[in-house]
Amino acid sequence: MSVSIFWFLPTHGDGHYLGTAEGARPVDHAYLQQVAQAADRLGFGGVLIPTGRSCEDAWLVAASLIPVTQRLRFLVALRPGVISPTQAARQAATLDRLSNGRALFNLVTGGDPEELAGDGVFLDHRERYAESAEFTRVWRRVLEGETVDYEGKHVKVRGARLMFKPVQQPRPPLWFGGSSEPAQELAAEQVDVYLTWGEPPAQVREKIEQVRAKAAAQGRTVRFGIRLHVIVRETNEEAWQAADRLIANVDDATIAKAQAAFQRADSVGQRRMAALHGGRRDRLEISPNLWAGVGLVRSGAGTALVGDGPTVAARIKEYEALGIETFILSGYPHLEEAYRVGELLFPHLDVQVPLVPQPRVVQAHGEAVANDFTPEKKVARG
Repeated sequence: MSVSIFWFLPTHGDGHYLGTAEGARPVDHAYLQQVAQAADRLGFGGVLIPTGRSCEDAWLVAASLIPVTQRLRFLVALRPGVISPTQAARQAATLDRLSNGRALFNLVTGGDPEELAGDGVFLDHRERYAESAEFTRVWRRVLEGETVDYEGKHVKVRGARLMFKPVQQPRPPLWFGGSSEPAQELAAEQVDVYLTWGEPPAQVREKIEQVRAKAAAQGRTVRFGIRLHVIVRETNEEAWQAADRLIANVDDATIAKAQAAFQRADSVGQRRMAALHGGRRDRLEISPNLWAGVGLVRSGAGTALVGDGPTVAARIKEYEALGIETFILSGYPHLEEAYRVGELLFPHLDVQVPLVPQPRVVQAHGEAVANDFTPEKKVARG
C-alpha cells in the first residue's frame, strides 16, 4: 500500500542546531517558498504549517504559497475559541477554492494556558474540548452546504450558511491530534484523520485501537497519520552522528528550562512526549531508531526516526502496518533535509505522489442582492 509523506514549513525558525541561535537561519517568504517548492518538486503530499504565537500566521503563509506550487496541499490550523466557526468555514472554503482543492484543516485546541490566555481563551482542558466539539459541528455542517441553527454551551449561531462552496466535496478533510479521552471522543465523532506524535509503535497501536473502537461505536471510520522528525543519511553511523550534532549546543540549563515550560501545559500528548526521555540525554533511543532528542527542547512532536534509507523505511512500514497512512516528517534545516528525504528515503517506499489539480468548472454569480445571489451560471475556468 502506498503512503502519503508530508513535509513541514518552519515558520517559527529553522537552523542547524536545536536550542541555540547558533546556526539559525532567517525565515522569510523567499525561504518558505524554497522549502515549499522543494516539497512540491520532490513529491511530498503536502506541508503542515504550524500555529502559535511563535509562528507566522498559517493561513497567510498558505495563501502566499498557492501561486508558486502546483500540487502541494496545505494543512492549516483551525482555532476554536479564537474565531467563529462560520467565519472559519468561509475562510476554509476560500482557501480551498483559491488552491483548487489543495486545502486541509487541522483542528488545534491548544495546550499552553499562558499562550491561550493571550488569545483570550480561559477554558480548562475539558471545556476547551467541549467548545471544540461544538465549533466543529457547526464548521462541518456549514461547509457541507447546510443552513445551520445551533445553540450550545460555547457556540451559538442562527442561519449560518456558506454562499461559495469549497472545491472538495462534501468539504475539505479535517485532521486532528490529541491523546486525552475528550480528544479521542472528539476524533471519533467528527474527524477524518487522527494524528499522533511519534511514540513507540506499541503506544501508537494502543491509540489507534482506542480511536478506531470509539469511531466504530458511532458508525464511523477514521484514517490515521503520524508526526515525526527524520534524520536520514547514507549510513546509519552518519545518521546517528547527525542526531548528536543537532543537540550539540544544548546545555542542561536549556533542557531544564524547556522541560519546566512543557510541564505548565495541560496537554496529555505533551506529557507523554516528555515522559519518553524524562529530560535525560542518556535514554534518547526510546525504540529501535526512534530518537527523542528533539523533545529535550522542542514542544510538540519530539521524536525522530534515525538511520539510512532502508532502515528508516523499515520503521515507517512498521507504523504503516498499524494503520498509519500519512507521515508528516520534518528535519533541520528543512530545505536540505527535504532533499535528503526525497533522495535517500523515498526510493525505499511506495510514495503516493499527488497529481496536479486540473481546471474545474466554477459558478458565475451576479452581484449579491439582499445578501443573496441571482441565479447561477456555470463557466469554464482554466
